[in-house]
Amino acid sequence: DVQLVESGGGSVQTGGSLRLSCSLSGYTASTYCIGWFRQIGDKGREGVAVIDAQGISSYANDVKGRFTVSQDSAKNILYLQMNSLKPEDTAMYYCAAFGGDCYVGVLSYRADFSYWGQGTQVTVS
Repeated sequence: DVQLVESGGGSVQTGGSLRLSCSLSGYTASTYCIGWFRQIGDKGREGVAVIDAQGISSYANDVKGRFTVSQDSAKNILYLQMNSLKPEDTAMYYCAAFGGDCYVGVLSYRADFSYWGQGTQVTVS
């Protein structure tokens, strides 16, 4: 079974940084789109950043220039480096993936993501 396990969440002050990690196991295909979504309370999950097997990434407008998504393909780990954090970044962050290349606008189509982690909480105060 495919499993995604997030880590690295926590509490940080405004302007601070955090790095989230997502460990992927059980996935063997050569193509994938993997990334991060976040959810605030009962609101729907919104796309934050994605990257595919070719290393092509995309970001939500409100995190561009502050967040960076990267991957260690050898270790099957996805990262999200978050800098200049704001209180509005407070959310549960989820790692998600599907088999296939990321496409334009994929951050708006969370239903396409077949695999999800349990989430890690980020609190900015």
